[in-house]
Amino acid sequence: MFRLVDGRLEVLLGHPGGPFWEGRHEGAWTMPKGGIERGESALDGAIREFKEETGFEVAPPFLELGAIVQRSGKRVQAWAFEGDCDPAQVASNLTTTEWPPRSGRIITIPEIDQVQFFDLDSARRAINAGQAELLDRLASHLSNKI
Repeated sequence: MFRLVDGRLEVLLGHPGGPFWEGRHEGAWTMPKGGIERGESALDGAIREFKEETGFEVAPPFLELGAIVQRSGKRVQAWAFEGDCDPAQVASNLTTTEWPPRSGRIITIPEIDQVQFFDLDSARRAINAGQAELLDRLASHLSNKI
């Protein structure tokens, strides 16, 4: 999700939930994303995952941003859409994780514990480094508006 405020681009990023990410800021934020289910198109998967991780509605048109590969090897295919929301109203789905690692103790955490709109420069510092290229692609798509 992105919005234009007085000709300035702002993007919505999510902060991963759970104790591993607690207190981490720079490089920790991410575009809401996830896996594609069997029989689902990549775009349909992106729409579903955005709704599941944020609780916010999605509306076309969608700008295709292409794919990147993160350092972990995870391939991320992304789209952007213009919209707005109240970040305080985020309602993420829950997942489980083992914490502490190798303890055998399973805890339930939100996939995203908060969302925030960032201007482009702040987003580049906050986002997972492997996803920064997607911000540049979005800015390029919107260059006539910003």
